[in-house]
Amino acid sequence: MKVLEGKIALVTGASRGLGRGIALELARSGATVIVNCRSGIAEAEKVLGEIAGFGGKGVLFKADVSESRDVRAMFDFIREQFGRLDILVNNAGTTKSQDIFETSEEDWDFIIKINLKSLFLCTKAAMEMMREQKYGRIINISSMVAHRGALYGHCHYAATKGGILSFTRTIARTGAPYNITCNAIVPGIVATELLYATHGAEEVGKLSETIPLGLGNVRDVGLAAVYLAGDGGNYATGSCLDINGGMYFH
Repeated sequence: MKVLEGKIALVTGASRGLGRGIALELARSGATVIVNCRSGIAEAEKVLGEIAGFGGKGVLFKADVSESRDVRAMFDFIREQFGRLDILVNNAGTTKSQDIFETSEEDWDFIIKINLKSLFLCTKAAMEMMREQKYGRIINISSMVAHRGALYGHCHYAATKGGILSFTRTIARTGAPYNITCNAIVPGIVATELLYATHGAEEVGKLSETIPLGLGNVRDVGLAAVYLAGDGGNYATGSCLDINGGMYFH
């Protein structure tokens, strides 16, 4: 039997990057995965195709998880279709290649909304379901920059990723009486579309040379999510799982 057989999982921002890798590994482990995307429908459908290709189960739900109306609609769908939610992976997030001098108030608000407000909205909706069923696994995707600050600029992104760790520890305490765990995965430098878009191939190459195990890949993060969502994570809550190839700066 697969370790997540029969579980229902939601992965936000799952059409590409870390979200795609996490969705694929949860599905490989037996979970039925709700693949969420804000746009990129074609990319999300490709993820579903990959899941179907190895005999997994998944459905697509388009929603902007930083908008409360969209989140309500998505969780209404989950209730109607599945009657429960066992695993929530708060992965949706973005950044802009800016330092503080280039960051406008509008830029700041946008990154906070996408990276932190979405976390709050989805966690609140999920915990309402999980409290009823007396079971739940919440996994938040932070970043190494939460520990050490961003490499070049990205102050808004770093602030949100640090906030995710504090949010995780707080929700862990709130959820414990209901058998809801909440943990964070803290990736280092992982090969994603966003990484190359914000840093460029040359800079990514230089960064990879500083990592003892080299550049990470999305499957590494996906396997960590499977661990936390499965029996291996039963007694882990409020923890921060560093997946960084040995790149420690804190």
